Amino acid sequence: MRGQPRGGYGIAHIIEDRMAAQIDGDFVLFLIGMRINKPWKIAKWLPALFAMPRMIKELEALPADETGFLGHSGVGLGITVQYWRSFDHLEAYARAEDHHHRPAWTAFNKRMKGARGDVGIWHETYLVRDGAYEAIYSGMPPFGLGRVASLVPATGNRAEARARLTG
Repeated sequence: MRGQPRGGYGIAHIIEDRMAAQIDGDFVLFLIGMRINKPWKIAKWLPALFAMPRMIKELEALPADETGFLGHSGVGLGITVQYWRSFDHLEAYARAEDHHHRPAWTAFNKRMKGARGDVGIWHETYLVRDGAYEAIYSGMPPFGLGRVASLVPATGNRAEARARLTG
């Protein structure tokens, strides 16, 4: 599943055909982001800004069959979209003392003590059941779910959104 190219989406990576994402089994869509409420308080938000790229780099270096991390789109300010095999995998990474997330979260909480309004952190987790999604890409490089799943031609029973949802 993680065979799609990463980064460097120049013109050479654009797929001109209409493609649909196809992934076997359930998966988790995890959205996470940060909001800088007080930009002048750099010491509060700068460490958090640098934490997510470190976590993503760590996850990409670890075996996917162990972590359950399938991939991501859009690391940076605002929002990062992540795909995981299961909530159990996501939670195990988040709580692991020997990975980047737990220490970064602990440090963030210490920095924010008494100043929660300086920097906002949010996340949303969606459990996606097998076949209960649809994704289409046209004139795009591998992106979103299409970056971590298989891309298949959006023809036949994949030509329309409703058909893609019902398999």
